[in-house]
Amino acid sequence: METKLTLKLDRAVIQAAKRYAEENERSLSGLVEDYFRNLSADHGSSNKYSPLVEELSGVISDEDIAASDYTQYLGKKYE
Repeated sequence: METKLTLKLDRAVIQAAKRYAEENERSLSGLVEDYFRNLSADHGSSNKYSPLVEELSGVISDEDIAASDYTQYLGKKYE
């Protein structure tokens, strides 16, 4: 069920949001609804990374990074 909502915002903010919505082929109402939905979503975990980043975290150990030729190259380059 859709319900009407009236908001009072700075005119410049509204204009910028309308431009953003138009450039991204979205409605302003849709953007606001998505924002509110995201705010109220159950964020059970405190991580702020995407599942892909979480999955890839730790794939390369600190020892692997320190031993890599590229790491040594960068160390020499920026000494």
